[in-house]
Amino acid sequence: MNASSPATAAASKSPASDLFDQSALGDLAERLVEAAKRAGADAADAVAVRGMSQSVVVRDGRVEESERSEGDDVGLRVIVGRRQAVVSTNDVAAGDAAARLAERAVAMARVAPDDAFVGLADPALLARDIPALDLLDPAMPSTADLERRALEAEAAALAVTGVTKSGGASASCGIGGMVLVTSTGFHGAYLRSSQGLSTTAIAGQGTAMERDYDFTSAIHAADLEGPAVIGRRAGERAVKRLNPRKVATCKAPVLFDPRVSASLVGHLAGAVNGAAIARKTSFLKDRLGQQLFDSSIRIIDDPLRPRGVRSQPFDAEGVAVKRLALVDDGVLTSWLLDCATARELGLVTTGHAHRGVSSSPSPGSYNMHMEPGHVTPKELMADIGSGFYVTDLIGSGVNGVTGDYSRGAAGFWIENGELAYPVSEVTIAGHLIDIFKSLTPANDLVFRYGINAPTIRIEGLTIAGR
Repeated sequence: MNASSPATAAASKSPASDLFDQSALGDLAERLVEAAKRAGADAADAVAVRGMSQSVVVRDGRVEESERSEGDDVGLRVIVGRRQAVVSTNDVAAGDAAARLAERAVAMARVAPDDAFVGLADPALLARDIPALDLLDPAMPSTADLERRALEAEAAALAVTGVTKSGGASASCGIGGMVLVTSTGFHGAYLRSSQGLSTTAIAGQGTAMERDYDFTSAIHAADLEGPAVIGRRAGERAVKRLNPRKVATCKAPVLFDPRVSASLVGHLAGAVNGAAIARKTSFLKDRLGQQLFDSSIRIIDDPLRPRGVRSQPFDAEGVAVKRLALVDDGVLTSWLLDCATARELGLVTTGHAHRGVSSSPSPGSYNMHMEPGHVTPKELMADIGSGFYVTDLIGSGVNGVTGDYSRGAAGFWIENGELAYPVSEVTIAGHLIDIFKSLTPANDLVFRYGINAPTIRIEGLTIAGR
């Protein structure tokens, strides 16, 4: 079975860069799998990962740092009976290097502990048709292009009245991709580009300074927001945060800005990860098929979204991927599974295997989002006499085993349905089950991250202040 991404095939013909040509990596992966079988493996797969990254950091109108890195890494997983081992390297030259690596992996597997759930994916589940997801921008920016973007963003931030200092701006680009070959006949490859721009602005003086940021990231340069927009928005956000107040401890409605609302979806993703379910370390372990949210809520994981920042045409075991409604009509419908966790739970993989070169596959999400509601953010807060609009979360006080939630936060106090003044040094707390039940989304969903959500309103969180 041979599956190659159309985008990769087209890019490999471009003279722009040898980085787009994965044929040598594919040949290497094939050699490793064949060497593993000759060394005595019952099954094997090899993953070769290509990476290139370039970044420029500017501060006060000058380039402060410029970096570029390139590299190929390869990992080999071998299975002997019910035992497996993984080895990796970034140096497999010609000659018998592949054979030596395979022999070492097989020797390691023979002394590894038994694992009843190891094994390659069922061949019937492997991807056969590779969708065109438009994941590669062949016109990667030059160092000069990155410098220009960063300098323009910083200048726009400094031009905002009230901004007193630059926190720096950075622009970056990269290419990442993988080749996967299995002893069951799968051979697939894809490449994905990335480009990004961010800037930080500082407002105020002395101990009264406040900072904020903005950024944009995309697969294609054409989808990036302009440097002037990013810089201006960072500056305006920093100025709005000046002279924050503290608030008294209370219970009140809390709105999560889209910059932070995605974190709630992220907590769900961690709780429905098959590895946590198999270990019984998730507060949702007994909630499959139950109503967690209002019946209007849908949460989607979509690996096939064109130009999605986490899109890919097959998973790390070669399994075909598909759009999945993790929450439908408010009901939790599925776990995120790779083959091993699916076997352990007596289920079938959902095609969510991820893998690095030095590890065996494990489950994870792709492009997750909560579908938008039907009211604007302004309408969502219109009836709030006193409440909290969160723009920043601090710390990681979320217990995935119990569902207890406690995060440091900053943002703006709501009075009579309007943002009244900036607030800092508070803590918001509750339980994720209660948060999910009382959650109401606005209609302002924008795809900016790997996990996305609109503005979200939560009822009755505890706000710990002065």
